[in-house]
Amino acid sequence: MLKLSEQDIIQRIKSGDQFECELLDGSFSIKIESYTPVICTAIHAGHKLRSNLISKCALSETERLYEEDPFTDQLIQAMPITLIARDSRYEYDLNRPIANCIYSKAWGKTVWQKRLSGRERKESTNKHQTFYRVLDALVEKVEKLFRAALVFDIHSYNHLRREDASPTFNLGTEQIDLDRWKSVIGLSLAKLLDISLPNMPTLACENAVFYGRGYMISHINSRFQNTLVLPLEVKKVFMDELSGEIYPLVMQSLNQQFKGCLVEISAFFSRRYTSKKRARKSDILAEKMDSAVIKVDRALYQLAKGLETLFYINPINIPNERKSFLRCNGNYQPQFRYRQLNIDPYQFREQLYRLPVESIRDPSIQSLYRDVIDSLSEKIGLLVKAGRPGFLYESLKYYGEPDQTDEQNARFLLHASGLDAANEKLLTAEELQKQMKVAASKWKMPCKIETSSKLVAAAMVSNSRKSLMIAKDLNISSIEARALVHHELGVHMATTLNASSQRLKVFSLGLPGNTLTQEGLAILNEYLSGNMSLNRLHGLALRVLAVRQMLDHNDFRRTFSYLVEEHHLTQEDAFKLAVRVHRGGGFTKDYLYLNGVSKALELYKNQSIKNLYVGKTGFDYLPTINEMVERQLVVAPIYYPHYLDAPAEVSPILEYLVSCIRPSIGYDKNNYNGQNQVAA
Repeated sequence: MLKLSEQDIIQRIKSGDQFECELLDGSFSIKIESYTPVICTAIHAGHKLRSNLISKCALSETERLYEEDPFTDQLIQAMPITLIARDSRYEYDLNRPIANCIYSKAWGKTVWQKRLSGRERKESTNKHQTFYRVLDALVEKVEKLFRAALVFDIHSYNHLRREDASPTFNLGTEQIDLDRWKSVIGLSLAKLLDISLPNMPTLACENAVFYGRGYMISHINSRFQNTLVLPLEVKKVFMDELSGEIYPLVMQSLNQQFKGCLVEISAFFSRRYTSKKRARKSDILAEKMDSAVIKVDRALYQLAKGLETLFYINPINIPNERKSFLRCNGNYQPQFRYRQLNIDPYQFREQLYRLPVESIRDPSIQSLYRDVIDSLSEKIGLLVKAGRPGFLYESLKYYGEPDQTDEQNARFLLHASGLDAANEKLLTAEELQKQMKVAASKWKMPCKIETSSKLVAAAMVSNSRKSLMIAKDLNISSIEARALVHHELGVHMATTLNASSQRLKVFSLGLPGNTLTQEGLAILNEYLSGNMSLNRLHGLALRVLAVRQMLDHNDFRRTFSYLVEEHHLTQEDAFKLAVRVHRGGGFTKDYLYLNGVSKALELYKNQSIKNLYVGKTGFDYLPTINEMVERQLVVAPIYYPHYLDAPAEVSPILEYLVSCIRPSIGYDKNNYNGQNQVAA
């Protein structure tokens, strides 16, 4: 990290520079990624003692750590302006005035084995004064830019020694002008109370444990008229306060929600009290991309860019097995073969989990990459088992299985009849290819449109090749052809092309839940463009029931017979659907389409979903993606269906049927993971 003198730091602040550095002596670090009305401090986060003081200290390192505030710097690291103490409060306490900032006794314990010399004390008090001169320059600059400033003064506290119940978050307001800042205090308590942590209740209180009597707030109050300091104590629920050991899951959850809380309070403060009257939450955060995100993203992409699920899951001998199966009138168990995986799964997982994700400062973005890594680790487990015993278990772990709601949706749709036009002209693959090329040209999509004899689906987009492949033996109706255009080009190709324009390649790899999201958006686009048909809904419903048949009996011939005898599919169509659900050894993905469109429609009715088209995204990550787009870390989608803004008119009956599809109650982002090839 860059090291600067006090004078250099203050000069850079006055000049409005963006920079990050440590003071030359390492006593504190400062980061200014952008100038906002908000400053975050962690003045007790440090643990260092000067080397010449360590031998004089009567306390062990563990004893010192117990009364310090470790990890409070993590709670504010996503914010654009931070000032973090690196020295221990036992050398000098920044929350006490200079006259008594050096302890002789603290919490009933003698701090020094022998009295410090005048020179030693002077060196420590000089550090104290330097910190506050830099802080003053920073507050002065922010007030000058925005008319008012907000300082979050973040601490943590031990609670095991307390006999009374204590709050998770405590705001100390004794030195705050409540008549002036009451609305900020009220909002702060409300937002802190909204934080939910694993396996514990949360409580936010005012002056329940600490009262905000520290020196920092009194120092700033005495010098600045338009700055609010919020002294905030966080109970050490994120660590073992006796050993100093962190609880990673609690800390990750707290980091992410605490960031959101600080941003909400800051945006409110900015709109209400500063010259920046139209501040959004994203305006509080920096627009500069964290270099750690780029580093992790590039390494992750190099590791996983060729991991395309359907490339390894689709059988390579479908035409021959189709002939054998149909020639024997279904009295033959197909013997499918698959491509060999050219990746060592152990090394792949090892490299995944060695990526320095913890270096990403923004907890929302860090969490996104953690989830992607977990998802890829599960994906390699799925691909390793293709065509082998254990694949079905991996598929269930990765995609889940249809629950009662999914099956009820399917059976409900199959009861509807008589909507589709009879004797509609059928189009060949070549005719559909021409339609696709016309649409791609109209929408200015630089992509290939090809036919293939190796597809299980009617059509499929390959992300890596930016190619749309159409099954060579395809014969579909005009409305189905139009629907396929809007499904494949309007969503799958659009998100592929948008992802390729992103600086962050994680959107090409795919976020957890992107299968559910991609297929949900694609079916929604068929519907909004006015090209949904009852026959299409029936087909999606049959996929759910075919997956259930496969799970119940694990017999290709039985699934085929069920589709022919119970649902009157042709032998050719029944074979295709049976292949879809039995490929690999039992592929449960196909039940997700109906669930996906119900989720997509629910979101579409309540908010803009346009940013889901930035790449291979997931429904649950929409808030994070929206924030990243607003901060210009992610490019807003260039390609997306215009029907999002101007939906076509649809039949009232179809509108009713689609609206009746209920989301599965089992939906969870960690159970529905993505893939890099998408198929209709």
